[in-house]
Amino acid sequence: MSDLLAAARNAVSYCLKVQAGESVLVVSDPGTAAVGTALWQAARESGAEALFLQMQARHMHGEEPPAPVAAAMVNSQVCFLVTSKSLSHTRARREATAAGARIASLPGISEAAMIRTLQADYGAIEALSRRLAEVLTRGRLAEIIGPGGSRLTFGLDSRIGQVDGGLYWEKGAFGNLPAGEAYIAPLEGTAAGKLVVDGSIAGIGRLEEPLTLEFAEGYLRGIYGGRQARQLEEILQPYGPEARNLAELGIGTNEKAILTGSPLEDEKIKGSLHVALGANANFGGIVEVPLHLDAIVLKPTLLIDGQVIISQGQLRLGE
Repeated sequence: MSDLLAAARNAVSYCLKVQAGESVLVVSDPGTAAVGTALWQAARESGAEALFLQMQARHMHGEEPPAPVAAAMVNSQVCFLVTSKSLSHTRARREATAAGARIASLPGISEAAMIRTLQADYGAIEALSRRLAEVLTRGRLAEIIGPGGSRLTFGLDSRIGQVDGGLYWEKGAFGNLPAGEAYIAPLEGTAAGKLVVDGSIAGIGRLEEPLTLEFAEGYLRGIYGGRQARQLEEILQPYGPEARNLAELGIGTNEKAILTGSPLEDEKIKGSLHVALGANANFGGIVEVPLHLDAIVLKPTLLIDGQVIISQGQLRLGE
């Protein structure tokens, strides 16, 4: 417990800068109880008024929490969302952010990942992520090229790059722990081409073999690659056409992150990129659907307006 508690203390005292007397809410479920308990204990040690709520696990990323949990979130100054399925892309999280809560989301985090990734240099991660977000903001056209014949293009014009650097000190700040990415919502209706995903996909885990995703007019039109391709199709089917929207482009910036099958950590791998399907209304897009699935590409080449940002998994900008 000592290593886990040390990591939790870093999250509480440095990443969220919890102060004595603040109201801190830890939301957990049975699958993440150990990490949630460590964060609650660390918050108590800081002198905060710490509350621990354990709910039933949600069925899918982006599914709303129970109403009492949502009410507690909006009435807290700091929230740690330590749940098996992500609450990041929920109305409850957006309302808590709008009310001024500082929020860290840790969906599906394991004890090992917590101990490993919370040792990263979050000052350096924040700085690198911010520089990459500025590149995304200036960009008009993104192109992803990769092994297996990937060539996917989409527009970025008028969208704002976002930073998930791990330092959530200001009122209303929100992001993941572990952190380490710059990301943006592509223009809806512009994605065209195919992307070979070789890392992991939210809701499925680590891939047994690469999956090929084909896009046209901004939407996923085909999934190819065996058993897990069928599994992804089954996940998407109940949520309608908006679940197939190309929702996000993200660039990983955390050198401590490794491929584990959990997108929370996998998408932060330095030099990787990820795209997401489904919702993006909470970071500059217009699609709101109770689903957000990240898909990680391990050694991509990414160009923004023709400039190489990542070359075969190596960052070429921002170092």
